[in-house]
Amino acid sequence: MRSIKHSLLKTVVLLLFVMQAPAQNLELPPVILSHVPFEITWDGFIEASTQNPIVVEGFKNGSLLIVSPEGSAKVSLQSSGKIKYSTASGRTMFLDASVIPGWLSILPPLIAIVLALLTKEMLISLFAGIWVGVTIMFSYNPLDGFLRSLDDYIVGTIANPGHATILLFTFGFGGLIGIVQKNGGLAGIVSIAARFAKTRVRGQLSTAAMGLFIFFDDYANSLLVGNTMRPFTDKLRISREKLSYIVDSTAAPVASVALISTWIVFAMSLLDGQLKVLGINTNAYMVFLLSIPFSYYAILAIIFVFMNAIMQREFGPMFAAEERAITTGAILGPNAKPLSDDSLLRNALPEDIPHRWYNAVIPIFIVIFMTMIGMILTGMPDVFPNDAGLLQKILIVMDNTDSSQALLWASYIATVVAIIMALSQKLLSLKNALESWFEGARTMFLAVIILVLAWSLGTVCTDIHTADYIVHYTRDWISPALLPTLTFLIAALISFATGTSYGTMSILIPLIVPLSIQLFGDVHNVMFWATFSAIISGATFGDHCSPISDTTILSSLASGADNVDHVKTQLPYALVVGAVAVLFGFLPIGLISNPSYLTGILFYTLSIGALYLILRFFGKPLPVLAVEGLEGKG
Repeated sequence: MRSIKHSLLKTVVLLLFVMQAPAQNLELPPVILSHVPFEITWDGFIEASTQNPIVVEGFKNGSLLIVSPEGSAKVSLQSSGKIKYSTASGRTMFLDASVIPGWLSILPPLIAIVLALLTKEMLISLFAGIWVGVTIMFSYNPLDGFLRSLDDYIVGTIANPGHATILLFTFGFGGLIGIVQKNGGLAGIVSIAARFAKTRVRGQLSTAAMGLFIFFDDYANSLLVGNTMRPFTDKLRISREKLSYIVDSTAAPVASVALISTWIVFAMSLLDGQLKVLGINTNAYMVFLLSIPFSYYAILAIIFVFMNAIMQREFGPMFAAEERAITTGAILGPNAKPLSDDSLLRNALPEDIPHRWYNAVIPIFIVIFMTMIGMILTGMPDVFPNDAGLLQKILIVMDNTDSSQALLWASYIATVVAIIMALSQKLLSLKNALESWFEGARTMFLAVIILVLAWSLGTVCTDIHTADYIVHYTRDWISPALLPTLTFLIAALISFATGTSYGTMSILIPLIVPLSIQLFGDVHNVMFWATFSAIISGATFGDHCSPISDTTILSSLASGADNVDHVKTQLPYALVVGAVAVLFGFLPIGLISNPSYLTGILFYTLSIGALYLILRFFGKPLPVLAVEGLEGKG
């Protein structure tokens, strides 16, 4: 009895001690890469100083001394094992550390990319990358990896409000296209466009021009341009590979250098945060405007699209695709697996109802207009600052806007308008209109599955620290003269491996901006502008080349192209433009002494000249007789 009372008394005393003692818990990331620094945090009051330090000890690694009163610090471990840490009060705590070799972090995207290129099976390739990554994180247990891939990552991705919004928009826009095809609207556009642009050159230029017009968001750009121009370019025998290339090259590249877009506002927000941390009172938007001329890859990619269309010369796999389309009329390769179902497009020219162009133009214009209105409504603050000018108000709205939500609203409002127009003109019954919507939405199903898997793989890459590994082992290469070039290459590598340009900018802007200011003095410097632009251009380039990028997939989806064929045909063009951007842009501006703003712009003369010569001497002319015969029929 006495022993029981004694035990109870000890328990009460211990509980009182624990309740009064401040919390001193150390938090580790779920996965730690060996030899790569990681962040640890702790809560509660922990005195950390040189006299009374916190010691973190990996049993197989030795001791690491943390001297940081802020409640966080960066350390690294070389091997797995438990971690012991001592607090200022003398308490000793133990944590299990899940430490993996750093090189394993690049396996998920690498496996997905290689399998996609070898097998052309996007679903299997993406899921394989997810499965491998999750298996590594869950103690190398493939069964756990399979199950957690399904519930933690794929379900978690679908449950993400932003992702769910894009998926609903994709279905909604597909349904809208289904209606405007059945009501004769797209047939009317094709008829009008055929009278205006009777050649393949004009067809490609019209597609590219529409890509420039929809500059405010790369998602909206890809989906609107590809779906709208697809029936028209099919009639002109422009291959789906070429259409998806034009769409992809005028989506992210345009949005990344537009005066205002969701892309640049995101980058500006990251830059503004870094400038405030560094105590620099400079308008981040003005810095961005000054850096636009140094976005060599994005600008040259757009120029190359127009140059390529005008010169009618192709090289690499794109030549084979275009030659096939012109000579045989086969807009898709023999083994192509387009992301959207073509059955709807094959019946896109109904003969029993009038072909009225405005039945498609008005709903599509409503999508564009309502998207812009929706972006304003979702970004409008309750109250603007009293001293805010018009430009600052626009930036505040764009900084807070939700483009995905705006696109969702716009697509379904346009759908209602399209149905009302069809009913009022007695072109379709309500039942036929709804059936057309469901038929159009059905064509998007495969692309939606691929988008979900691509997003899930991106989450896996974040959790397994793929980008941290790449940055850690490339940052030592950086030198002042080579900083723009190396920044571009590192950004391209991260964006290609992870398939996300936004993620790449999130990683590199906080890393490169302080380094650039330290090396070049301030933000009002040509080298700083070139380096900052190198982050955006590199992210665009990697995103442009990656088969697991969401914008690449969306371009294939909207164009009705096979995603692997799109990547194979686009990759040589992107690599050529990327190489020219480095050799005649980022590299010389770093190597010449005292570069000026004018010098940076003059490099475009060399760049455009190099692209022209490459097309002139390495590009092959397309079959002239076949083209002339086709144009004669137009």
